[in-house]
Amino acid sequence: MSARSWTTEQRQCIEARGGTVLVSAAAGSGKTAVLVQRVIDILTDRQNPVDANRILVVTFSNAAAEEMRRRIAQKLAERIAENPQDEWLRTQQLLLPRARISTIHSLCANLVRTHFEKLGLPGEMRIADDAELNVLLNETVSDV
Repeated sequence: MSARSWTTEQRQCIEARGGTVLVSAAAGSGKTAVLVQRVIDILTDRQNPVDANRILVVTFSNAAAEEMRRRIAQKLAERIAENPQDEWLRTQQLLLPRARISTIHSLCANLVRTHFEKLGLPGEMRIADDAELNVLLNETVSDV
């Protein structure tokens, strides 16, 4: 377990099992730290094992998703340094790049790309970048 002191609400988010957990709090309140600890606890639970590639974490920004992935990888590396012979931890470290830690936009885009035929959409669908969105916005405003 982490040496950090958690609030009651944070501990509830970390320890909740058996369903989906939504963590919503103000900036700087420790959401990322709570979610990282939750993922680490799940990945290191030997009684109810979950492989890292079966984890789904949805954030609102690419920066948050990358920070989450980096912190989880760092915590796993720390656990491996403490237990270098632990094959389970090493396996989790190898599977972590395949964990779904992304924005909601990326998750939805992946689902659409995977199931485009069922949705009746063209297969070459992609997410527009900010410059393209600005052009479309300007064109739409001009049309209106």
